[in-house]
Amino acid sequence: MRRLFVYFLVAAACPAQQGVSRMEQVVQFYVGQKQFMGTVLVARGTDVLLSKGYGFANLEWDIPDSPSTKFRLGSITKQFTAASILLLEERGKLKTDEAVKKYLPDAPPAWDKVTVFHLLTHTSGIPSFTGFPDYQSTEAIPSPVEKTVARFREKPLEFAPGEKWNYSNSGYVLLGYLIEKISGQSYEKFVQDNIFGPLGMKDSGYDSNSAIIRRRAAGYTPGPDGPVNTGFIHMSIPHAAGSLYSTTEDLLRWEQGLFGGKLLSAASLQKMTTPFKDDYAFGLSVHTTNGHKVISHGGGIEGFNTFLAYYPDDKMTVAVLANLNGSAPEQIAGQLAAIAHGEAVQLPSERKEISVSPKILAEYAGTYQLAPAFDLVITVEGEKLMSQATGQPKVQLFAESETKFFLKVVDAQIEFFRDNKGAVTHLMLHQGGRDMKAPRK
Repeated sequence: MRRLFVYFLVAAACPAQQGVSRMEQVVQFYVGQKQFMGTVLVARGTDVLLSKGYGFANLEWDIPDSPSTKFRLGSITKQFTAASILLLEERGKLKTDEAVKKYLPDAPPAWDKVTVFHLLTHTSGIPSFTGFPDYQSTEAIPSPVEKTVARFREKPLEFAPGEKWNYSNSGYVLLGYLIEKISGQSYEKFVQDNIFGPLGMKDSGYDSNSAIIRRRAAGYTPGPDGPVNTGFIHMSIPHAAGSLYSTTEDLLRWEQGLFGGKLLSAASLQKMTTPFKDDYAFGLSVHTTNGHKVISHGGGIEGFNTFLAYYPDDKMTVAVLANLNGSAPEQIAGQLAAIAHGEAVQLPSERKEISVSPKILAEYAGTYQLAPAFDLVITVEGEKLMSQATGQPKVQLFAESETKFFLKVVDAQIEFFRDNKGAVTHLMLHQGGRDMKAPRK
């Protein structure tokens, strides 16, 4: 459910003939680094370019992952929740620009100006309960949606509704609560009856800790000696923010149905894919990568990380589902899309490392601000240049030139810039085909 900042690189143009074989090389790199096991799908329209499983759905029984393996989606769930809200709006059951209190009369006074739109776009100001100090200690305890909402309903807003953007799982649990209140159905049944059923998504549903779900992957987390069974989370907790499971094949059906006009009206789809703040629309991120518009979202939950992207200009779907926690799915998805677009992808193992004098490295040490609450801290340890992003482990940077560096543990580039007096002023993080400037603080 948590939204993670992840480093990855999509590089410059390359010969298109690399095609599927190059895609395989890229995925196998992450498999070989023990950073990925799961399934991958790349399709242009209905033409499937790659659909394959890697590693194991169950390590204890050596059961391989395959295109029919079911994975927890984590926050990819949010786009299904957003579509459900829009379906209710089309049926005259609610309006996205109206206040939440219209549908929840007992809503606290702090929510008076919070609209359904604010919940959909993460601009409500309602704090995310997954960031509360007691969250990890309560993950294993069943929590009906009313109980989960009670955990954050009396909390003060982090900002005035619509003023800022801050990712909030609380907002999407609240949307699920609204769906249930307004439709008279459980969130699980509403999504099944109105989305999965009509689109033929027979391998998708609301995950359960007790039900027998055929071909469901077990989830794993990296450990010091290899993968370990992931920690327990009761699936009542993520609800409409991250509770669903699916397969790469079903997610292709979803993208084709959503963007093919089989589910929502053109006006509703336009609303769903129009970003408000921080490139975020309704349960979807919308931005441009290397000149290509991409509509995407990732997910992270115990034992699983996922990424789903749609490129509307060429109707391309890229789905990467992993039953091993880590950043690989988003990195893989970006690189496979780049290859499909005829661009080059250079893996860390293919880069050439050079030595840079400790004097030059020392000039790069400092704190660089990528976002209001997200910094990169650059330090020198011996002859090594290190980078640490807010809330992430420290990693080593390797020099390609005196100003350009790359990571080996993940695929990313950092470039340092100076002013006309020679002082280092900022760095540029090359990520996902985008260049993000981080001024020195």
